[in-house]
Amino acid sequence: MLNIVLVEPEIPNNTGNIGRLCVGTESRLHLIHPLGFKINDTNLKRSGLDYWVHLDVTQYQNVAEWMTQVKDKSRVFLMSSHASKFIYNTEFQDEDWLVFGKESVGLSDEVLAQFENHLKIPMSSLIRSFNIANSVAFVVGEAKRQLNFINH
Repeated sequence: MLNIVLVEPEIPNNTGNIGRLCVGTESRLHLIHPLGFKINDTNLKRSGLDYWVHLDVTQYQNVAEWMTQVKDKSRVFLMSSHASKFIYNTEFQDEDWLVFGKESVGLSDEVLAQFENHLKIPMSSLIRSFNIANSVAFVVGEAKRQLNFINH
């Protein structure tokens, strides 16, 4: 399983879509507080996520608490539009940690400084970034392709 980490997500619909993606790709979701919303039935139904009951999800109060779960920091990949290495130049492995920042500003410099693997998704210079749910789908799709994911 891949580990999808959302650091301080702000928009419930995005988190709901990412949760659905995690269920469909057999990935784990890790949410780092503070969240910009409450996880409740109304927010989940609004994002069409009746799959939440099937989601392997863990919540953490802060980045430090989440980091206690990381056994190998070399397998943590932080997504940043400022990175120089593309996701397609990375060899993903089962149990990797794919980390995404909040919708408005991405990952903080403090979080980025704690890990060496910073990756970006190729995109036109006409935009600053992709929607976070789309970004997660790009990266999970590439990682699963490399891992020869077959739906059973």
